[in-house]
Amino acid sequence: MRKYLRSFWLAIPVVAGIAFVSFKQDDRLFEIARNLDIYATLFKELNAYYVDEINPNQLIKTSIDNMLRSLDPYTVYYAEDDIEDYMTMTTGKYNGIGAIISSAEGKHTVMMVYEDTPAQKAGLQLGDEIVKINGVDISTREDFDTGKLLKGQTQSNVTLTLKRYGNTKPLEVSLNRDIVKVTNVPYYGMISEDVGYIDLKDFTATASREVRNAFQELKGKGMKSVVLDLRDNPGGLLNMAIEISNIFIAKGEEIVSTKGKVSEWNKTYTAYNPALDTEIPVIVLTNNRSASAAEIVSGVIQDYDRGVLIGQRTYGKGLVQTTRDLSFNTKMKITTAKYYIPSGRCIQAIDYSHRNDDGSVGKIPDSLMTEFKTKNGRIVFDGGGILPDIQTEKETYSPLATSLGRNRLFFDYAVKFHFEHPTIKPAKEFSLSDADYAAFTKWLGDKEYDYTTQVERDLNDLEASAKKEKSLEVIEDQLKALKSKLSHSKDNDLQIFKPEIKKILEEEIIKHYYLEKGLREASFKEDPEVKAALALFKEPARYNDLLKKK
Repeated sequence: MRKYLRSFWLAIPVVAGIAFVSFKQDDRLFEIARNLDIYATLFKELNAYYVDEINPNQLIKTSIDNMLRSLDPYTVYYAEDDIEDYMTMTTGKYNGIGAIISSAEGKHTVMMVYEDTPAQKAGLQLGDEIVKINGVDISTREDFDTGKLLKGQTQSNVTLTLKRYGNTKPLEVSLNRDIVKVTNVPYYGMISEDVGYIDLKDFTATASREVRNAFQELKGKGMKSVVLDLRDNPGGLLNMAIEISNIFIAKGEEIVSTKGKVSEWNKTYTAYNPALDTEIPVIVLTNNRSASAAEIVSGVIQDYDRGVLIGQRTYGKGLVQTTRDLSFNTKMKITTAKYYIPSGRCIQAIDYSHRNDDGSVGKIPDSLMTEFKTKNGRIVFDGGGILPDIQTEKETYSPLATSLGRNRLFFDYAVKFHFEHPTIKPAKEFSLSDADYAAFTKWLGDKEYDYTTQVERDLNDLEASAKKEKSLEVIEDQLKALKSKLSHSKDNDLQIFKPEIKKILEEEIIKHYYLEKGLREASFKEDPEVKAALALFKEPARYNDLLKKK
């Protein structure tokens, strides 16, 4: 009897615990139902009595978007009209013409044309302004979504009316839409006699195959070392990150694990194929826009001491999203877990679960970062992205260059240059002469652009502080003299910053002739991370030393 009573009393806390969990769950479901009922009642009253007509789809989508945005930027709702955009994001494919269109100030301008697409085959050029689509005049509609009208079923026809620089009359171009595949690897090639380079810009469904094909082709050309460029790569599919890591990491090794609220979704993913090469020296390039899947690959390479990372600290997105199907052909991409790379660290930099009073979020402070170790015992940290083994400075531009770019003057001059020069030298060889640069500065003479230098901003701050502290009269004359002496001159600055401005203009012009591949080729000679990688490969002892425990 005593034994029975003991068992009975031991069972009480367990039963009570189950009841408590059940109560909490029922309580939460009641709160959800109650608030959904309030929302439905509110919307019904709004629809019936609001002074103007409302658009239910638009208004509800706005409320959903704002609700999800309060959680994190990656939990996203896709309405039925947006499903094609979702499919493009995951597969890299869409039905359209293969051009990037910028819509600003009532102009819809072709900013890029993808290779081997209907747009390129039809002869669309960068700088072409689309004024009509299938006879519909869009020339004065700033809020018009040209993308939706340009997309359509494969082999369906679309007619564009264009304004082209140097042509007095509009042009009509007829295209048949087709499947456009935006490649994950826009460029790969040999950048020295024995160093290969693979530029990976996305992680859609074909990313692994593209990287593998590029890697094998470059090995066939004599590649002895490889640079994997993950700069500006926002990430994508988790399985692609696993497969690409597996190119360099042996079968059976852990790649990444995920942990979330739903325990049965917690998984550990290992390399399930034989690696293509576990010995070839690898350098991975990163910057602060390398995120998510790009951070998994770079983190795996670092954690296994499989290669050297060069560049800037990565973005710090350690969250996993899962797509859930909703009713009426809608979807939601929802954050379901955090991911952890082989050393055990989660590199998530922003803590969305703890917001400030104003709703803003902050990065995890250095004091809360935890120390982990790579396979060789090198110290690495969590909570702030991936820190490269060799850090380089983020490229910055002068206020003059920023202003010229913001006002699209590099682009507009490249359109003019392309019209006046039917051909130029290959991308790797092209450069502007001093006379060419002088022609550009002359062309800028009547163009509107301005900027404020850092020194001018500092002087303005000093003046504001002096006013606030009632001491402006004491330094007013000196301030005016300094402002007069340090006031920028556009003509002088165009000469002071000539190397920078000339480089940007050359790359913009090359893009108009050779598109994205040409632009990448042209950038190698001035690319600080690529130059650092080539220099390191020439010092194998230093390369190996960087991967050893300090």
